[in-house]
Amino acid sequence: MSKSTGRGLQAGALSTFDTVVMAVAGSAPAYSLAATTAVLFGAVGLAGPAALLYCAIPMLGIALAFSYLSRIDVNAGASYSWVGRTLHPFLGFISGWALVVSATIFMVAGSLPAGSMTLALFDEDLADNTALASVVGAGWFLLMLLVVLGGARLTVRAQLLMSGVELVILAVFAVLALLHSDNARTFDWSWLGFGHFDGLSGFASGALVAAFYYWGWDVACNLSEETRNSRRTTGLAGLIGVGIVFLLFMVFTIAVNIVLSTRQIEENGADVLAVLGDEIWPGWGGKLIVAAVMLSTIATLETTLIQVTRSLFAMGRDRTMPSALGRVHRRWNTPWVAIALVGAVALAMFVAANALGSVGDILSEAISAIGLQIAVYYGLAGLAAVVAYRGMLLRSPAHFVLGGVWPLLGSLFMFWVFVESLGELSATAVAIGVGGLAVGLVPMLWYWHRGSDYYRPDRLDATRAIVPDYPPDGHAAAGSRSHEGLSTDF
Repeated sequence: MSKSTGRGLQAGALSTFDTVVMAVAGSAPAYSLAATTAVLFGAVGLAGPAALLYCAIPMLGIALAFSYLSRIDVNAGASYSWVGRTLHPFLGFISGWALVVSATIFMVAGSLPAGSMTLALFDEDLADNTALASVVGAGWFLLMLLVVLGGARLTVRAQLLMSGVELVILAVFAVLALLHSDNARTFDWSWLGFGHFDGLSGFASGALVAAFYYWGWDVACNLSEETRNSRRTTGLAGLIGVGIVFLLFMVFTIAVNIVLSTRQIEENGADVLAVLGDEIWPGWGGKLIVAAVMLSTIATLETTLIQVTRSLFAMGRDRTMPSALGRVHRRWNTPWVAIALVGAVALAMFVAANALGSVGDILSEAISAIGLQIAVYYGLAGLAAVVAYRGMLLRSPAHFVLGGVWPLLGSLFMFWVFVESLGELSATAVAIGVGGLAVGLVPMLWYWHRGSDYYRPDRLDATRAIVPDYPPDGHAAAGSRSHEGLSTDF
């Protein structure tokens, strides 16, 4: 695999705590709850908590796969590099491309809600003005683009502020929900069982929705080249991130089941979290929840920008995409060409979607299509971990379960979700999801034909303890990439 001969990303810029914050923000707890709770309820009714619980188990398997792989290959491309060095370079490229396409679509789809919720804080009638919401959403997107361009430290400082306020608001409402007495229902342990699912197909419907609540925690691995002691830190951050958002998702989904009636949930859709806030804390509750969702949406625009630009940076560095994408800004140590390109493409798509008057139709289908692409690169990463560690799986029970069985089950679950999605989604969503992946075949075959070293990789094998040519901690030249060490600074 080709190595960069130019300037690298800013090594050692982030601590373990920073990467945990990024992992939590990547899953966007408030935004995910607001956008998806009503959809989950529509799919499985009161079994929402069970769907989230049983999807968290395979998701932890994928997080374990990322953790194990990040110990033996530090790369901003994450699954793009790991899958290419274990399964096949073609699959590795498709893995990276799946993240690039899904993240770009999400940034377009997430900008409008960011603008709408900002306006809702001042006047709910303004929130219904699509043109004005589009302008405000585009403004937030451009601001996050500038923050990401300004470097990893600035990015984390902004994230600490936004996600910090968001998590404090969510924690307050979680406590208030437990103390709330005017409830529509009494808690029932059956909500955590299989009894409320309508057979296997019912469980599949819930799984398709619940699995994608969690997406985004893996941004920690895309930041590995900028994280101290990243061989251990980034994987640990991902696992902690999944655990934190799982608890938040469970508490609020159960609270919705208890506090709100079926009619309230069905009639309010994406506003269901604000309605919950009003029920728990009349007057201020709804506004505070809207503020949390707004901050969560803006924060996840930032983490998604990180994921897509770091992936494109790795591809440009390996010359599987235009090499200009691998250029790093001399002052800020960020992949400025990749950031500028993503910003231009996302804004063009955003304007086009609004001009066609199809935000409610095309983008809703596009969001569904994201699920197909996520399932692809998560599933491939799970398999990559098993292959990379195959020679060590029988050395201890921990290796066998945590590095083999659990990631494999997570991978199989993701591929099952992909197959089930093909039958559940509309033709438009499938066309966007699968078609978006198919477009990646063009650059893949072009740069393979041109002889990129990525397509002649050093195989990733944990038994040989492959260590890329990064200098040990404390011995890195200024501006170089340093990633050795297994301890953390948490």
